[in-house]
Amino acid sequence: MKDNIRYILGDENLLDDIKELWEALNDHHKEKSLHFKEFYNKFSFDTRKADLIKQAQNQHMQVAVAFDDEVQICAGYCISSVDNDHTGEIDSIFVLPSYRGFGIGEQLMQKGLQWMDEMGAEKIVVNVAAGNEQAFGFYEKYGFYPRRTMLEQIKE
Repeated sequence: MKDNIRYILGDENLLDDIKELWEALNDHHKEKSLHFKEFYNKFSFDTRKADLIKQAQNQHMQVAVAFDDEVQICAGYCISSVDNDHTGEIDSIFVLPSYRGFGIGEQLMQKGLQWMDEMGAEKIVVNVAAGNEQAFGFYEKYGFYPRRTMLEQIKE
């Protein structure tokens, strides 16, 4: 555990604070993807932010940020949501590689899950990008297991 990490909980107003982290996650997905590199090349933070803000208009959203007070940077984040059907989702979670192994991802995940429980989520899901299957072990610690695989056609 790093002592200088402070957790900030908020809503979509914190999205600009995680831009660099989200871009690092998008680069990670681009690197790992076998078939959708072009999607991640074109996928911008502004597009994702607009989607999340639109989503927040129709459901509840929490943005949790792990902030390193010592060096004044965001070390990780977790975006969670609960829709009107009481389905919660870990929409996005990422911790900088240099901050992994200190329990930051676990803290962010726990804050997201606790918030979704408080919001009355009856079911909670997380989507994992193809190529990022190494994340399954992390999610299994919280009771998440693969249920189905969705295939998407690439239009040429």
